[in-house]
Amino acid sequence: MTPETSPTVTVFGLGEAGSAIAADMVAAGVEVRGFDPAPVPTPAGVSRVDDPEDALQGAGLVLAVTAAGDARTAMEQAWDKIRPPTIYADLATASPVLKEELGGVAAAKGVPFVDVALMAPVPGRGLATPALACGPGSPPYAEMINGWGGRVEVIGERPGLAASRKLTRSIVTKGLTALLMESMELAAARGDEDWVWHHLVAELTSIDEAFLLRLVGGNAKHSRRRLEEMMAVRELLDSEALPSSMTEGVIAMLRRVTEEGMPEHLAHPGDGLL
Repeated sequence: MTPETSPTVTVFGLGEAGSAIAADMVAAGVEVRGFDPAPVPTPAGVSRVDDPEDALQGAGLVLAVTAAGDARTAMEQAWDKIRPPTIYADLATASPVLKEELGGVAAAKGVPFVDVALMAPVPGRGLATPALACGPGSPPYAEMINGWGGRVEVIGERPGLAASRKLTRSIVTKGLTALLMESMELAAARGDEDWVWHHLVAELTSIDEAFLLRLVGGNAKHSRRRLEEMMAVRELLDSEALPSSMTEGVIAMLRRVTEEGMPEHLAHPGDGLL
């Protein structure tokens, strides 16, 4: 899609992610209007308006780049002005239930809706941030965004699927952050920060599929030993008067595996799980 044939794009939300995406679309030759009630900077080349209804004039694509708590408000703020075939894409990291609800509102009006899940941090990537998209409007949305330098993969027609996949992955990505913080707090208390940090960097940067298979598959054979090890970790955290919320979660999981066995779909992780 060339700039001459590109629709005008409205961006609701000019925060860190919205600004980066809007700036890249401007660089691709797209006309971009922006609206944000917060006193955030306006990216160069974006026509900022003070009324969301003004932002929608002649727009062929609306990107709602907001927090999950603002996603419904973003849609409602000028919904009576949106008409098909304008595409409405929600990029919030929200629950599948909310995405389905927004998709239902759009469907009742005949507006093509897209549930977009950004699968990597936007700073430094902008429009090229890898993304999953689903919903009735996802094929033309992907064609537009990818034509401007995006990396959108269409995964289905039902809103909520992209959100579900991202949130399922978030258990690991956000959980890993919390585990690292808990481990490094203990390391600091014991004077081992340098050794522990470099050891973890070496371990985590060497991860491959075989490593993941050993982690998951090993629980079937070693859950009791691993449970005892993590209970010792909890004792060490307690001795330093440090919080152990992540360790407690691991203990609960290992105790469940020890008492009930591995869930059937995880018993043989090499058989198509990973």
